[in-house]
Amino acid sequence: MRAIAWLLAAAWIAGAQAVEVSGVKLDDKVRLGAGGPELVLNGAGVRTRFFVKVYAAGLYLAERKSTAADVLALGGPKRVAMHMMRDLGAQQLVDALNEGIAKNNPPAEVEKLKPQLAELTAIMTGIGEAKKGDVVTLDFLPDSGTQVGVNGQAKGKPIAGGELYRALLRVWLGEDPVQEDLKKALLGQPG
Repeated sequence: MRAIAWLLAAAWIAGAQAVEVSGVKLDDKVRLGAGGPELVLNGAGVRTRFFVKVYAAGLYLAERKSTAADVLALGGPKRVAMHMMRDLGAQQLVDALNEGIAKNNPPAEVEKLKPQLAELTAIMTGIGEAKKGDVVTLDFLPDSGTQVGVNGQAKGKPIAGGELYRALLRVWLGEDPVQEDLKKALLGQPG
């Protein structure tokens, strides 16, 4: 009997360590950098385009939040992880991010962010292509800024300032998000 209880507890613990979305496993918790802060999975969903699954996304925060306003107001570290479900050229990703930023941020804010957006574009273009199975991360650490990563490896230098990261979050969580059901999923809301 004790062995069965132990196995059930082990299965529960293992299940608590990952969330599966359309066959993609996302960790329930992540740590940003060696010895960095630990974040919890706020929500996860799949980005589709014309019925094709593009990526499984996970939003990681220091504490769970259920509204876009609360996420955008939350200080501290954050991560958006995109687990690629198909090959995607860097320019496609850059174009999608730029379109989402333009749709969800005031024109004056987008104009103000042009230098940071140019840095982000250069980093993303340098990646080349994200292959199926790759994990592209957009991390924010208040002391350093926005860091792009691919498969756990930092790409380029961090881009200073929190405004860029809030603008990026609005791609998924803004008034005109890239996909409404993905927004709800990232906020941990029922579909």
